[in-house]
Amino acid sequence: MKRIVLATLAACSAMPAAAQETAAPMPADYTQAANWLCRPGAADACSKADLSTTVVNADGTLRPLTFTRAKAPAVDCFYVYPTVSLDKAPNSDLVPGPEEMSVIANQFARFGELCRTFAPMYRQVTIPALRAGMSGGDMKPDREIGYADVLAAWRYYLQHDNGGRGVILIGHSQGSGVLKRLVAEQIDGKPDQRKLVGAYLIGTSLLVPAGKAVGGDFKSVPICTAKGEAGCVVSYASFRSTVPPPTKTRFARTEVPGMQVACVNPAAIGADAPATVTSFLGNRPSISSSQAAPRPWVTGKTVTTPFVQTPGLLTAACTTDGTARYLKVTVNAVPTDPRTDEISGDVITNGQVDTGWGLHVIDVNLAMGDLLSAARAQARTYAARR
Repeated sequence: MKRIVLATLAACSAMPAAAQETAAPMPADYTQAANWLCRPGAADACSKADLSTTVVNADGTLRPLTFTRAKAPAVDCFYVYPTVSLDKAPNSDLVPGPEEMSVIANQFARFGELCRTFAPMYRQVTIPALRAGMSGGDMKPDREIGYADVLAAWRYYLQHDNGGRGVILIGHSQGSGVLKRLVAEQIDGKPDQRKLVGAYLIGTSLLVPAGKAVGGDFKSVPICTAKGEAGCVVSYASFRSTVPPPTKTRFARTEVPGMQVACVNPAAIGADAPATVTSFLGNRPSISSSQAAPRPWVTGKTVTTPFVQTPGLLTAACTTDGTARYLKVTVNAVPTDPRTDEISGDVITNGQVDTGWGLHVIDVNLAMGDLLSAARAQARTYAARR
């Protein structure tokens, strides 16, 4: 079975602030249904995703958790997926493979319980290209073409689908980098900012002035400071409490004077105190060639659903540690109960944990329930304001 890489390489999560001085690439044609992974009314990656979940309680008991798609969602969700393509070229094609289908199930399809779901295919920088660049290879991806595709999809959505509706932007890793640029160039301080219900830019480094909610990468779009606040951004990069960001980390630190990396805990928006997170963790034998397989969830029982919830197992807190600002994730292990005391999520390189990545692979999964709760609260605020 083909092994699926799920956002294990995020070198291009920090996209350039402006296009290079080259001819603009020709974007993909989003009048073509095939160029959308998810779009309302289609038998697509979102509607086909198996989101079955088993709740594994601390005492070892199990119960099923069902997913219900919204019949008349009040808002839209527009998603740009992370670095997943295994295509051998520097930039991916527009044909979805198992890796794109998998990331939709892991990170986005569940938002269908409150949103109309939109997710374009785009010609992202591929994992082989990133690996080649990190090892001194000569593959030269075009970072502009992926952004051009997403910009074209966004404009198509606004013209043909939006109809004045509020929209939540959701991205991870490379997808967050693309959306960060889209917000800065197309939304921040412009008329379409009025449509922004919220933005979840996860697994990237969004800069804000130290101790402030607005400024830095965005001039008028703030980070969220309270649950239910609409028009703001949730952003974080997660690390284990036992393995904080090293000096040379890909996330959490910035050398820009007066700035810090934003951290908004979706389980405790506006607070730095630890809070229990509601996770939807993957239960597949190997969702990533750079991630260890999950351990058995409970002694003496087999869990077969694609996703697992573990109430009370994980807490998270936004933490400032020197120049680092990150989401510190603690596993509340209880050795005397039958439930697992460990989770997978580290990036494994040559058999060793690469501490510079933190829990990047599961950034979204570990707080999925809280992101959904935040989205519902923002949607209510947006509707009341309208």
